[in-house]
Formats: sequence, structure tokens, C-alpha cells
Amino acid sequence: MTATPVSGSADADTPVVLRATGLSVVHRTRSGPLHAVSGVDVELRERRTLALVGESGSGKSSIAKALLRLPPPTAGTVTLDGTDLAALTPRALRALRPRMQMVFQDPVSSLNPRRTVRDLVAEPLDAHPDPSVDRTAVVERQLEAVGLPVALFGDRRPAQLSGGQAQRVAIARALAAEPRVLIADEAVSALDVSAQATVLNLLRRLTEERGLASLFISHDLGVVRAVSDDVAVLHLGRLCEQGPTEEVLAAPAHPYTAALLAAVPEPGRPLGDSGLLPADPPSPLDPPSGCRFRTRCPFADERCASEVPARREVAPGRTVACHRPLVPTVGLAVGEEVGEAVGKAAGTPTG
Repeated sequence: MTATPVSGSADADTPVVLRATGLSVVHRTRSGPLHAVSGVDVELRERRTLALVGESGSGKSSIAKALLRLPPPTAGTVTLDGTDLAALTPRALRALRPRMQMVFQDPVSSLNPRRTVRDLVAEPLDAHPDPSVDRTAVVERQLEAVGLPVALFGDRRPAQLSGGQAQRVAIARALAAEPRVLIADEAVSALDVSAQATVLNLLRRLTEERGLASLFISHDLGVVRAVSDDVAVLHLGRLCEQGPTEEVLAAPAHPYTAALLAAVPEPGRPLGDSGLLPADPPSPLDPPSGCRFRTRCPFADERCASEVPARREVAPGRTVACHRPLVPTVGLAVGEEVGEAVGKAAGTPTG
């Protein structure tokens, strides 16, 4: 994969397009309430990409669906350009939906197999018809933007496309609505590395050119480094750490972030020791008290069991929810014996 990394911290003057505050999602199951997301705060800024990372089941997709109100969150507020989505009537919300678009994980199953590419891209236009919009011109422009000329691909159907081409059609369909917010949920996980690079570079370029506020969901830290400006680390429905991507990946402040980095494989190097306790991940049906990571954290103490760690700033633009955040190891590369570095750093708590 040859996507070029991005870096830099968020500028306070960069407009916030979408803001979620106190976002919680609880699913009712036969076994009791399942706490998928608990009190998460998220900001998506214009021309920037925020990556949301974490293990499977950490609540990443639940956050994406809650932001789009598919279904609405159990608690918390979501505002788009200052408009509270919960305060809108169903008709007003429907009119606002084109401004928030999502690209799904499986590029083929997200497309109607019976429709041609040109009709697939036009779906948002057909769902929200506007007599002033030239449907044909919009379709041609969006397909050209993703590198699929309408003369060659317009009459094809999903079964006649490769995985990368199908995902680019899905992106063109999302962009046809001229959205303000673009959410990509594991959008490249099903693609080979060459197709991944093509789609990642496309997403990054379109985010910058069109002033999008993007949320990129992934469990692949290499992909996250290539596409995102900022990263938020999620564990069992709660945010552990957030900040500029390069800074967080170079010097994690939360033991869970460091454990994720230790699991990143690199050719010719054995995986680092994650440093986690030999315990199964806790269930969102019965999350631990206090810090939800404490049952796997080798540095947990009584305070971790009794008190939920509040998010606090450990560096400009960086926050962590940990009673004993790690001392940043500046210059640490992804995969560079992270487990050992964590052990050394955690021995010197900063608070």
C-alpha cells in the first residue's frame, strides 16, 4: 500500500461540522442491556479526517449509526452545522440526510446488483429530487472524480466490477448528494493492498478538495496512519485516547493504545508483548466498574475499579482517559517493541 501519511493537529479555527456530546447507545437484549457506547464526545471538522479505532465489538459502528440516527442514540446530542438533529421533525430530518453520507464495509453487497453504475450513483438524486439538478451531469462528474469514466463503467452492474471499483462507485454515490459529512465504516478492509491505496488516496483527496468532515472507522492502524489527521481510540464503548494521528501512534498515552500498537505485525520482527493481563475481554452486557480496561491492564489499582477516569489533556490537542497515563515515548515507531516501552513508561505515572 502506497498511500501517503497525513499529519498535523486540528486548528481551533477549523469549523466543526458535526459534534456529538455524551453519545450513548444501549441495545435491549434477552440477556439484558448491552452498553455499546457510553458517553462518547466526537467532533468532525471541515477538511479533516478523524479515525475511530478499536477492537471488534468496541462500538465503532454503533457510533457511526448513532450519528446518522440509524437508529437514534439512547442518550446524547448530535448537531450538524449547529442544528440539533433530535429536534427535527421526520420531514426536516429527511431533507437533511443528503448532507450526511456513509460508505459501508462490503462494497458489493451495499450496491443493488440489478442496477447499473450510473443508476447506483444517482440514487441520492432520485431519493431527493431537485428539478434544478442535472442528473446526468452529476453522475458523470462523480464517476470522473473517482476515476471511473461513465463511458466505460456507466452501464456495468456490480457483478462486473472489482472490489476496488465497487467501493469507488459507493463513494461516488455518497458524494452525489454533496454531503458535509462522510462516514466510512471499514471501507477498505475487504480490499487488497493496491486497491486499498487507491481508495484511501481518493478519500483523502476528496475530503480536502470538497471540504468534507470525515469519520474513518478501522481496526488497521497502518490504514489509519495513511488516511487520518486525528485518531480516537475506543474500548468497550468509551474513548480512551484522542489526538493527532502521528503523535498518538508515535507515543501512546493509554495502555490500551499501546497494546494495539504492539499487535501491529511488521515483516521480519516478532510481535511485541502487549503487556495485557491474561483475561478475556469483558462483555458489554456486564462492563467492569470504573475503568472498563482495568481487567486487562497490568497497572490497574483500586482507584481504577471505583472511579471512571475522566478525559484530561496530556499534551496540546491530546486527551486521555486514564488515572495513570503513560509518559509519552517521543519517537517510538509503530510496532517498535511497544509492549516493552509501555512497561517502562507505565512505571512512572504522570498523575
